[in-house]
This record gives sequence, structure tokens and C-alpha cells, in this order.
Amino acid sequence: MSAGSDAGTPGFETLAVHAGQDPDPVTGAVVPPVSVSTTFAQSGVGRHAGYDYSRSGNPTRTALETCIASLEGALGASAFASGLAAEDAVLHLLRPGDHLIVPNDAYGGTYRLVDQVWGRLGITNTPVDLGDLDALAAAWRPETRMVWAETPTNPRLGIVDIAALAECVHDRGARLVVDNTFATPWLQQPLALGADVVVHSSTKYLGGHSDVVGGIVASNDEAVLQAVGHVQNSVGAVPGPWDCYLTLRGVKTLALRMERQCATAATVAAALGAHPGVEAVLWPGLPDHPGHDVATRQMRGFGGMVSFVVAGGEEIALKVAAGTRLWTLAESLGAVESLIEHPHRMTHASVAGSPLEVPGGLLRLSVGLETPADLVADLLGALERAGS
Repeated sequence: MSAGSDAGTPGFETLAVHAGQDPDPVTGAVVPPVSVSTTFAQSGVGRHAGYDYSRSGNPTRTALETCIASLEGALGASAFASGLAAEDAVLHLLRPGDHLIVPNDAYGGTYRLVDQVWGRLGITNTPVDLGDLDALAAAWRPETRMVWAETPTNPRLGIVDIAALAECVHDRGARLVVDNTFATPWLQQPLALGADVVVHSSTKYLGGHSDVVGGIVASNDEAVLQAVGHVQNSVGAVPGPWDCYLTLRGVKTLALRMERQCATAATVAAALGAHPGVEAVLWPGLPDHPGHDVATRQMRGFGGMVSFVVAGGEEIALKVAAGTRLWTLAESLGAVESLIEHPHRMTHASVAGSPLEVPGGLLRLSVGLETPADLVADLLGALERAGS
């Protein structure tokens, strides 16, 4: 991942602050104005300055799309009203009768969309451990057209070798989609590693402040961009200008936040690993994590998400989740405040009874920006109280 060069290539932090966000040419405003207009004047029928109706295009949304495309090293990007709306637009690339391979530990909402919504429309799916290319080959069908990957996965923090997976998928004539929500473009750029499409829930790290819902699709494939853009305009699941503005504001500090959250996650993971009430810690920065070597190779850091399995199973895990004071018990992730949640009953409840079911003893942490020592003390205190 490029961090800028002597030849003048802007670095990530520079792009995050400036890409698509030039000062307003009329007033000189350093922060581009939020364009709240739903319609735009035309000098004649069909003659306008690039915008006619805000569902089809909005200057603030264009700024966001330009910025994220630059951070992902993409030819273009489309913004949506939620991460699942972005995923749904990508799934429109498939046709009835097509087959999709998904991770066997994907986000529950993704699997619900794939299996319960698109399944009724004739799209079949097979959950697979995408870290095992032999398993991928065994699951392949003549009608397989797309492989959907998460890395790190949600919530077990599995790592997929994007370059190796892309080669395998492309050799079979299909597309690779990578959900880059957990890693963000600051930690990895899937397109540079061979992926065809990148999706984000921009609600998470890109926005970063638990105050905006959104999604992003980015690609270097012009045909994909046109198809996704057509769905964006036709279906209309677009973010409002204020949502775009808030996401842009969050992106400006993404690198700083991720650097701190990765460092704190390392501290939290180490503390959990040393506690007798914890059976396993799932974080790719740990040397014994099965994806550690791949993560070291394809990521700038190991992320701010940590999952762990509590000794004593679901009963104790529920007590820990409810027993913290600084870690807020809530869904979502990637923001400045630290969150704790129980995937089996919360974010992944929709996959209960499926191949993606999450163990009841697993808890997922989203590390925020609080003082690391305070977060560790609060978490260990909850473990002690739950086990007493």
C-alpha cells in the first residue's frame, strides 16, 4: 500500500483530507458545502452542470465517492444508504440460476440477504472456509459466478489470502468481492491484491463516530461500476447529503483512529490471553493466530476488532457482556467508543441454526479511543465478576 512517494504521489492521509474536497470555488470555503437541494436548475432542456436530481447525483455524495475511490485505489465508487444496500447492489450482478460462494463465518446480515432474500430469487449459495482453497474448489459449480469474502471475518476474525483467492476465482472465470469494513482501506486495499469489487459498511470505521449509516461499493472494473451505478439510481437507496458529509468528516481522521485502535487492540488481546477465564482470543495480530502470517503480509496492521471465547460458555459470556462499564453493550463497531456484543444473540442471531451459527460463548469487541489501561481494567473486572 502506497504511503506517498518522492515523485509526488499523495499519501493516504493526504487523500483522506483532500480527495474530492477542494475548497468551494465560489466562496473559498475550506469544507465543501453540504448540498441539500433535491433538484438542480437547467439552462435548457437536458442541459445542466452535471446534476439534475439528487437521487441520481449530488455534489456532496460525489465528494464522498471520489474520496473513498481514491483511498481504495479504485476507478470509481458508489455510495449507498447502508452497507447492506451496497451489498444488495453488488448482488444484482448475478442472475437467477447463478451460484455464490460465501464465507462460513460471514456477517449475519450478509448471509440473511444472500440466503433469505436472493435465495428466493434463484441465487444459490454455499458457505465455505475461504482460507482453504481446496474447500473452495470442492464447492465450485459450473454456475458459480461470484465469491464473497470478508477479511478479517465477522465475528471470528479469520483471515483470507486475497491475492491467492483472487487467482483461484479468476482462473474459474468468476468475480471476487471483498468486504473491507473491518480492515478499512488504511489497513489493506483488496483491489490492489486482485479483488474485483470492494464493499464497506461506511457506518463503521469510515464514519467512525456512531452517528451515520451508509455503504460503499468501489471497483476498477468499468462494467461493474456502470451496473452498480445503474442500481443505485434505479433503486434509489442513496445516502442523504448530511450522511455523506458526516462520513467525509470521519474519513479525515481514519488513519489516526485506526493506528490508535490497532495499538489498543494489541493491549486488550494480550490481557485477555493471560486471563484464566478466557478460553481463546481471536485477533490476527497474535503470533498463534492461523491467519497471522497472511495478515502480516497483506495488512498494514491487525485491526481494532477482538473476539474472545469465555470459559463457562454462554451463561458467563452474557454476564461479561452486561457487566462492563466503559465497554458499551451495543451492536455496530468501528467508532470512537468501545463496544462489546454477544454475536449469537445480537448481530448474528439471524444465522442461528445455519452453517454460520456463532458459539454462545463468543464475545466481540470493537476497540475505541479510550485510555487502554481503563479498557483493560473494565474488561478484566467484568470477567472476574462474571466468574465469581
